[in-house]
Amino acid sequence: MNIIRRRGWEMPESLATPEHLFFNRRALLGAAAGAAAAGLVPGHAFAQRLTDQPDPSMDLYPGKRNEKYTLDRPVTDEKINGNYNNFYEFNSSKQVAKQAQALKIRPWTIKIDGMVEKPFEIGIDDLVRKFPIEERLYRHRCVEAWSMAVPWSGFPMAKLVELAKPLSSATYVRMETFLDKSIAPGQKQSWFPWPYVEGLTVKEATNELTFLATGAYGKPIAKQHGAPIRLAVPWKYGFKHIKSIVRVSFTDKQPRSYWQDLQDSEYGFWANVNPEVPHPRWSQANEELIGLGERRPTLLFNGYGEFVADLYKGMEKERLWA
Repeated sequence: MNIIRRRGWEMPESLATPEHLFFNRRALLGAAAGAAAAGLVPGHAFAQRLTDQPDPSMDLYPGKRNEKYTLDRPVTDEKINGNYNNFYEFNSSKQVAKQAQALKIRPWTIKIDGMVEKPFEIGIDDLVRKFPIEERLYRHRCVEAWSMAVPWSGFPMAKLVELAKPLSSATYVRMETFLDKSIAPGQKQSWFPWPYVEGLTVKEATNELTFLATGAYGKPIAKQHGAPIRLAVPWKYGFKHIKSIVRVSFTDKQPRSYWQDLQDSEYGFWANVNPEVPHPRWSQANEELIGLGERRPTLLFNGYGEFVADLYKGMEKERLWA
């Protein structure tokens, strides 16, 4: 895993409304359909034009800022954040934005099952309108020793847990990412344990910080960030942030995560941030703020201990750190 060192970046550009949002959606669909019927638009071109349509949830953004969660650093420039991502489904480099555009995020259905009163499926556009959308500024710390600060939009995962109605005997939440080798070349690599699986305890999932992000930077979430819905848990290392969720299952057994299956000696289930516990191959004592060319000391629980430390009391014998 690499740690990049960047020189200074330009100031963030003003976030102009994307050109395609000015298009009249009905007119564009009608024109595309008419041209296709007339044989003037090839099938793949028509599909591309449909893909370029505004997100059906666009009217929900930007969400109201939740001022409870503040930052000790500037928000990472969207251009930087949008071009430095881990999304192994597409490739194992950080440059996945272009390939990730192949991700088909409509229709998108999430299955809720396992130890719940009644399993069900729900479309993302129904789910995202069930709860008020809010914006939270979170800082994130990667196990590779770099960090970012992101303005996520979405809703607390506790809301989804409440909707799911898990049985009292359910103690863990298992989450699963999409599996589609036809669009995700990384999933053709059989040595990776696909599909991507991640887990939390129900107590972690219902902690006030645990957030399901459906947007970022004041608009629906970009595909390379894990559209249309992903996890954001700011006190854990970044590999715990599952993207493009298609299934949420409740269980009484601790799930095996993708990273545990890939390299159990380096990556555990809990993955909480601790500067005093080094990765087997490098220190976690400090971190680089991507885009700022600055290094800072790493904070226990990434600085969110006041919200989450109580979750781990009495667990001193557990491997709580990556």
